[in-house]
Amino acid sequence: MNLEAISGLDSDECHLYWQSVVNTMAEGLFIVDTQGVVVFINPAAERITGYDREDVLGRPCAVFESETCMACQDSQGRMACGLFEKGRVAEKRCTVRHKDGRQIHLLKSATVLHDAHGQVIGGVETITDITKVVEQERQIIGLRRELKRAYGFEGLLGESKPMQRVYQLLEAAAASEAPVVILGESGTGKELAASAIHRRSPRREGPFIRVNCAALNEALLESELFGHEKGAFTGAERQRKGRFEAASGGSIFLDEIGDMPASVQVKLLRVLQEGEIERVGSHQPIKVDVRVISATNQDLAQLVAKRRFREDLYYRINVIPIQLPPLRERIEDIPLLAQTFVERVSLRSGRPISGFSQEALDLLMAHAWPGNVRELINAVEYAFVTCREGSILPAHLPPSLHARGQAYGSPPDGGEPLRPRPQGGGQDREADMRREIEEALARAKGMKAQAAELLGISRVTLWKRMKKLGMED
Repeated sequence: MNLEAISGLDSDECHLYWQSVVNTMAEGLFIVDTQGVVVFINPAAERITGYDREDVLGRPCAVFESETCMACQDSQGRMACGLFEKGRVAEKRCTVRHKDGRQIHLLKSATVLHDAHGQVIGGVETITDITKVVEQERQIIGLRRELKRAYGFEGLLGESKPMQRVYQLLEAAAASEAPVVILGESGTGKELAASAIHRRSPRREGPFIRVNCAALNEALLESELFGHEKGAFTGAERQRKGRFEAASGGSIFLDEIGDMPASVQVKLLRVLQEGEIERVGSHQPIKVDVRVISATNQDLAQLVAKRRFREDLYYRINVIPIQLPPLRERIEDIPLLAQTFVERVSLRSGRPISGFSQEALDLLMAHAWPGNVRELINAVEYAFVTCREGSILPAHLPPSLHARGQAYGSPPDGGEPLRPRPQGGGQDREADMRREIEEALARAKGMKAQAAELLGISRVTLWKRMKKLGMED
């Protein structure tokens, strides 16, 4: 029906047409007279409030027990609605008592009604139920509050003694200007720790710049860190500031510093010693004021012994070393971490999942977590794909967790699963890692993707470990 057709309707037909519109609209609507007495309510308003037409027609709108409407009564209880003074109310939040007694949250808009002579004859109000939205907002606020409690530190989570020691070191490091090196296996939260130091430091208002030293080749990394002049190399069509200049007044985080090429190490040493850089293609020194925080999952002392890392640079960056414990050394933190990740994913996905069953939690506690916290996050994400609602059961967890007490998954050929070996230190640990990778590759018939699955790690992590051990071929 077009506008011309509507305009051609007689009064009875128009009445039926607009009645149909009001009765089918999703928003609740009711009309009151100048004394606040309800004279009309549509089906959507009945559904939202729980009240039938017979319950409210002819009664004051205070029947809904809205805190805004209750405030409109004078001291004698007579209706003195502020709507008729203001003329309208636009998108105001309020609460109403549902007929069954529960409180519901509404977004309401209201305006006064006039007759043909401009006289006020009543008011019309539309309401939208936003109870679910308000509840989700409360969950988000609650989760944020939980993350700031005593069992965490700027995004890092854990109540165990190893993590409490880490928090103390991070707090002390934040108050200093000395270089910090964060040590730990992949997935232990080194970037979170670096960010925590910056946010707690006097430089918190300055920039926090991240650079992955393993992600770029030698030439690109040097240009990325220190910048370059126009024409310094093929493709350098304009002058470019580096990350150190961008981080001036703040902090720079050099992740995977153990993979930094020797030529770039020399330039980094100059920054730490003299507080100045030179852009690629220039000999003009530029002063920078930067706090250097670095991280690695490698043994820097061994790299120094193998002449793959400068000894003088090692002592410069190793002023405040902070070792992050692997997840297998703080098993008592797993329930807290797992539940926190469930709540985060639930908020993001909207999936009604409450947490882990005791049997599933037992599997989490028995796993050795070679991929650390990152692997636990992946396990929770996997569970949200396989579980629709309620509690996460063992069947919803990744296959690599199903053999109790094992650190790695079951082999694709159905043979004996790979078992965790005691983790030694230094050369013993590298030898154990090499044997585990060789065994996984043998079982996977050389297929690196299947070998990574057996080890419970990603293909990228497997590649990094093989590179570190000289096993690329």
